[in-house]
Amino acid sequence: MTLRFILCIVFWLSFSASNAQTHYLKIAKVKYKGGGDWYANKTALPNLAKFCNQQLKTQISEDDEIVEIGAPDLFLYPYVYLTGHGNVVFSMDEAENLRNYLIGGGFLHIDDNYGLDPFIRLEMKKVFPELEFIELPFDHDIYHAKFKFPKGLPKVHEHDGKPAQGFGLIYEGRLVCFYSYESDLGNGWEDQIIHDNSEGTRLKALQMGANIISYAFASY
Repeated sequence: MTLRFILCIVFWLSFSASNAQTHYLKIAKVKYKGGGDWYANKTALPNLAKFCNQQLKTQISEDDEIVEIGAPDLFLYPYVYLTGHGNVVFSMDEAENLRNYLIGGGFLHIDDNYGLDPFIRLEMKKVFPELEFIELPFDHDIYHAKFKFPKGLPKVHEHDGKPAQGFGLIYEGRLVCFYSYESDLGNGWEDQIIHDNSEGTRLKALQMGANIISYAFASY
């Protein structure tokens, strides 16, 4: 029995246990060690879930779910979101759990909130020592899953004038981890009052988020 098959069974059991609820699929923010602010962007995932339910006709819980990187519950979520500004540390057991989750059908979205990059690249090497992040071409499906982004990631939060970039880890032909860098999508997903982004910028961020969710759900 493959890990991918086991993961599908876990997703189905999770659905069956809550089939009386209107929303049954869940997405979650990743809690990690190291002192970085994993808890950043508190309203981001609930707002993204609401947008996807409206635009993609998904049924995603709008609760602010949190899951630890080494927990068995990681396997309950088809999509997990990792963000922050600072240090990230995975133990070897946590790295193994994340690897099993990803090769089994799960999907990790890393969203650099500025300052995450030097830490997360080292830690993801514990998860996939054999893989390197590659920049995804603009014609990749993740940029066209629902909404069209012919120039790749939208720029949401400006810090240093660098272009937004989307990187990926590809395992056996499948994109298992998407890394949004110099974009700060999560800031665009948050309540408008928090960062005072324009409605156009916020809409683009949510549309790109919907693309990521659509791609993640289609790939497990």
